[in-house]
Amino acid sequence: MIVPQFWAEARLRQREPGRQISVHRYGWSDTSQAAAQAHAESRAAEALKRLLAGEKLERREAKRAYNGAEGVPIREEIVERHGASIITRNAYGARCLNTPDVLFADIDFSDAPGWRLSLICFVLLALLAASHDLSRHSPGSFALGLFAAAVLAQPCARGLWLGYRRLCGGAQGLAERRLRRFLARHPQWSLRLYRTPAGLRVLATQQTFAADDPQVAAFFEAIGSDPLYVRMCLRQRCFRARLSAKPWRIGIGRHLRPRPGVWPVAAEHLPQRAAWIEDYERRARDYAACRYLKTLGSECTHPQVQPVLALHDRMSGALSARALA
Repeated sequence: MIVPQFWAEARLRQREPGRQISVHRYGWSDTSQAAAQAHAESRAAEALKRLLAGEKLERREAKRAYNGAEGVPIREEIVERHGASIITRNAYGARCLNTPDVLFADIDFSDAPGWRLSLICFVLLALLAASHDLSRHSPGSFALGLFAAAVLAQPCARGLWLGYRRLCGGAQGLAERRLRRFLARHPQWSLRLYRTPAGLRVLATQQTFAADDPQVAAFFEAIGSDPLYVRMCLRQRCFRARLSAKPWRIGIGRHLRPRPGVWPVAAEHLPQRAAWIEDYERRARDYAACRYLKTLGSECTHPQVQPVLALHDRMSGALSARALA
């Protein structure tokens, strides 16, 4: 995991017969702005060399805070450092915990059925339409039946999904069922559960993990973790948990200024950013990012996980009675 203090950018151009090749790359460093600039120029030179050799590359690197290119680290303001863990301010202004080896996972609740269930419903409805047409010797109406199957498949699948979810005790009950199935196969794991506004957060406490550990991939798959979060863990080589409220959930309609909220910010815009953050932090004090529910599994905590767990619970308000946001 790399969350650099300094950022820079470099642009290179080279004219070739009948064309001009331009390349833009970012550089970063934890030591100095000069080192970041040297890194940017080195990356730009390497990219230009590969482009001239005929390799297909993106010529311009996107400026993104977190969901950036492969190998480009998290581009967010560092708010605090706690050992190997770093708290940053994300693009919409919330504080986030970034840790290289303590496994957090998000499970978002959804009312939408999976594509497999929708496909099964469509096939069954289409077969029903076909059998009806054959029994009435009216093959011409099969197209109409097929159209009806296509229209009704999604509502039928959604109804079945919501009914099944209710039988399992709701969205949370269904998620916990998947977690318990995983624990039945891995009894040594210890999973700390938190409620979030959109679902569950899970913290594995029995050991530390690298983001690319096959055990982590299997865990994410088994519990149905958010696919975007899974992809970003691999890309940024870390795990992440939001510690403060989303602004729009606490009555802040204005975006973090200047837009987009990607770090670093030009000096002339820092007062505007600071004013927004001051207002946000004042309001966010009354809310929690998640609420601790229970611990499943072995209930053991690795010594290296304990300080991250304590930091997360304290800064997210997980043990408070504050409203979730």
